[in-house]
Amino acid sequence: MSSTAPAILQRAVDGRRVTFDEGVALFREAGLIDLGRAADAICRRLHPEPFRTYNIDRNINYTNVCTAVCDFCAFYRKVDDAEAYVLDRDVLLEKIRETVALGGDQILMQGGLHPHLKLEWYEDLLREIKTEFPAVNIHGFSAPELHHFTKIAKLPIRTVLERLKEAGLGSLPGGGAEVLVDRVRKDITRGKVMTDDWLNVHRVWHELGGRSTATLMFGHIETIEERIEHLDRVRQLQDETGGFTAFISWTFQPDHTDMAEVAAAGAFEYLKTQAITRIYLDNVPNIQSSWVTQGAKIGQLGLFFGANDMGSLMIEENVVSSAGTVHHLTLEEIKRCIREAGYIPRQRNVFYEYIDEVAQPAPDVVEVG
Repeated sequence: MSSTAPAILQRAVDGRRVTFDEGVALFREAGLIDLGRAADAICRRLHPEPFRTYNIDRNINYTNVCTAVCDFCAFYRKVDDAEAYVLDRDVLLEKIRETVALGGDQILMQGGLHPHLKLEWYEDLLREIKTEFPAVNIHGFSAPELHHFTKIAKLPIRTVLERLKEAGLGSLPGGGAEVLVDRVRKDITRGKVMTDDWLNVHRVWHELGGRSTATLMFGHIETIEERIEHLDRVRQLQDETGGFTAFISWTFQPDHTDMAEVAAAGAFEYLKTQAITRIYLDNVPNIQSSWVTQGAKIGQLGLFFGANDMGSLMIEENVVSSAGTVHHLTLEEIKRCIREAGYIPRQRNVFYEYIDEVAQPAPDVVEVG
């Protein structure tokens, strides 16, 4: 490890903010184990409790129709494609019913940029869901979708968000961020929101009192500097609003996409990047591990590389699996991963509030290094 990296890591562990240049230096110079130790120390400082969390939800993709062209996406279809769909309302409600029966309190609802669905269609959908399932949080609509709604409705984003919130929208997912650098976005997408507008959707939602998550999909055409730029943009907005509850990173899955020639990033790069997100995002309270793309063992190992959350049971997932990556964990397997890491598993909601009961004593927490 470079002589500068240990000093940067120690200052971060002590609570000093890492600069942009220092973040780049960590990517280029710091060893994986040293990054893991530092990220774990920061995570323990922020989360000294003996718990690590998970939630139970379902990713409902209400449509795969999308006007954008994303080279990294194997899920989307054009409106006249044979495989294009919009979920029947009864089918969608049944998916929520199954989720509730399994102990879920939330749905993650996202789709493509459908050219014909009006804002009123989404309002009616939200109202019907809340009428049928008033206790279920709707974690819905990515920033690209919401920005698309402004074009369809010819309304400002604040008005769109106010109307959807009134209809029952509970929180925003961080989907569609990919890498928040316009050079990257212009190269891998067409017809999709750029960086400033992605951030502004979340900014306005936070100003309305809402909460959301932020994400990073890495390991394709971005540079190390652009990964840090992404983290820096998120950190700046969090300084401004405080509205992000968590950050989730995952590796690009290339199979069946127009970028299939890209070599997929492996576990080493995943753990390194996740550790640096915990170190750099000093104002985002929670980091989520991504077992959905990495599998159980690496997802579990993420709990020693800065993550305090194992993510969702993910009863249903369609987008990542369309790119050929399919990992499945049962609820008991998620809990076992947390216990084997030395923590007590706790179910939480999207706001990172515990929603279960815990009676068992805390195990001895495993030390890293």
